[in-house]
Amino acid sequence: MGSRTVNNVAARKVAIIGVPMDLGANRRGVDMGPSAIRITQLTDAIRSLGIDVVDVGDIDVHIPEEVPLGDSKMRYIQEIHKVCDQLRNVITKVMLEGRTPITLGGDHSIAIGSIEAVSGICAAKGKRLGLIWADAHGDMNTPSTTLTGNVHGMPLSHVLGMWSDRDLPCDTASRVSSAHSCLVGVRDLDEREKKLIRDSGIHVFTMKEIDRDGIAQIMQDVIRITTAGTAGIHVSFDVDVLDPSIAPGVGTPKKGGLDYREAHFLMESIADSGKLIGLDVVEVNPILDVRNATAELANELILSALGKSIF
Repeated sequence: MGSRTVNNVAARKVAIIGVPMDLGANRRGVDMGPSAIRITQLTDAIRSLGIDVVDVGDIDVHIPEEVPLGDSKMRYIQEIHKVCDQLRNVITKVMLEGRTPITLGGDHSIAIGSIEAVSGICAAKGKRLGLIWADAHGDMNTPSTTLTGNVHGMPLSHVLGMWSDRDLPCDTASRVSSAHSCLVGVRDLDEREKKLIRDSGIHVFTMKEIDRDGIAQIMQDVIRITTAGTAGIHVSFDVDVLDPSIAPGVGTPKKGGLDYREAHFLMESIADSGKLIGLDVVEVNPILDVRNATAELANELILSALGKSIF
């Protein structure tokens, strides 16, 4: 694959931040996700696109054995808050330096911190943030509806202001609107979660819609929704949105996900929009992977989001 000139000026300088956290997940191992993705020579690959890239290292995260479980409906919430607070500070710093943050997870609860940071930069400009949440799951449970207490099943509802806690206050409700947010690739929802999603007003594009209308039409709609009157797009990409046949290294696999070209087209569409201002890639679990295939694919998709193309 060759590279092309990218119109997104912000993406000409990027920063990689690792968040080796599995406190929000139900399977151990995603804390090694950032290392697995880095091993694919991600930094060199980004640099080959003519992009100025720095890797600022990892956020400091305690393992579950070192911290209290706390509330069973929000497991490890105090430590998750601390990690997200650190991440917010690091991303804010690199964005003020003119860099687009690429956050490597770790479980999806880290998006609480990344989106807080990116939306805060947007709010300083008087703008809202457009959000693309690519995921097999809704991540829209709340502490009152969760069946597991795993916070990685709740970050999107938190970002949209549907719940907060003294240990995890919500600062994004006024910055991230469901009207400018899209949930893409979803195919596995809890029954109580379905009502929360409907009531939230978020735009939902299930795998059924992708099968029916095609990824090109879906992404045209997604880009239109997330860029209308916003400062730009933050993409929070859970690798379990991909079909397990191409991404086996995830803790919650679900058949019928995005195939290889659909996933690349999603990221290429974001690059073509010129509106990418933040990217999370989360839930890579190398313990469950096969020859680091999922991390290798994560590398490829990051490059597509930054402008790498076939011609």
